[in-house]
Amino acid sequence: MVKARKYVVKNYFEGVPKRDDYEIVEYELPNLQNDEILTKTEWISVDPYQRAYNSFNKIPYDQFGFQVAVVEDSKNPSYPIGTRIITHKGWCDYAILNPNEPQIPPNVIYKLPNLKDLSPSLGIGAVGMPGATAYFGLLEICKPKVGETVVVTGAAGAVGSMVGQIAKIKGCRVIGFAGSDDKVGWLEEELGFDKAINYKTADIDKALKEAAPKGIDCYFDNVGGEISSIIISQMNAKGRVAVCGSISSYNEVSSNVVKAPILQPSIVFKELTIQGFVVTSFLKHWPEAFAQLVEWIKSGKLITREYITEGFDKIYDAFIGMLAGKNFGKAIVKI
Repeated sequence: MVKARKYVVKNYFEGVPKRDDYEIVEYELPNLQNDEILTKTEWISVDPYQRAYNSFNKIPYDQFGFQVAVVEDSKNPSYPIGTRIITHKGWCDYAILNPNEPQIPPNVIYKLPNLKDLSPSLGIGAVGMPGATAYFGLLEICKPKVGETVVVTGAAGAVGSMVGQIAKIKGCRVIGFAGSDDKVGWLEEELGFDKAINYKTADIDKALKEAAPKGIDCYFDNVGGEISSIIISQMNAKGRVAVCGSISSYNEVSSNVVKAPILQPSIVFKELTIQGFVVTSFLKHWPEAFAQLVEWIKSGKLITREYITEGFDKIYDAFIGMLAGKNFGKAIVKI
């Protein structure tokens, strides 16, 4: 019998998730049945959507999320011992899974993509859900053209940092918003953004007009709120917006409603296209994105950075740190 641990969410979050909202439960796993596999978790992902989707689940629930795991025992010939896989089993150190059962996204199981000697941890980052989010949100929804101006918020995070780099690969001018001068420096000096702006200290409207005097063609929105209204007001006719998230409001308590300037005049008179998306809608095309992303990483066109926390008991701390914007690039936990 294998003893496993998992994080169970006990409460609906009010504001920033609290340690007491979670309970670490230890339990024994049953013996394997036909077609099942026993997996040991190696890397766990912490992401904004884990906060956003809290209210959609019936409590208590096991904290979901993407992970890299290795098969330790198997009764499934397609997944022999030693196989590395990506699952959505979340914050647990061991699990029993049946890959043959129907998979309802985001609860997927698939073998780690061919990373060509890159770290397996990229399977939950640049060559995982965040990478696919950046790839499809930018290329399939914004559809940037050579020479256009692309703006991305949350630019130093897992998704935003890749959006900006992919836009540069596609020949665009890129402006990113981030929450510290260190992140601004990283975006401009290492990732090649044409301009990065610290939204906490800058006059956003003025700084954006100076950075994009000819207007904005594409906007990849990770944060929502007032900053998004300002950016959208400066878009060019026929501009495209991919709405990926709204992290600026995730930790607001229900009594503190976030307000922002209305968008309709800009949308109507500039004939803007604004589309929200969930990346699992592109699930069957993830492999082609992963192949391209690996090629860009190996060729040096795409720089990846991971913000690593170590230890199963530190997952909560990594999660809260990510929500507070402490991470450069992808926040992950090594188990």
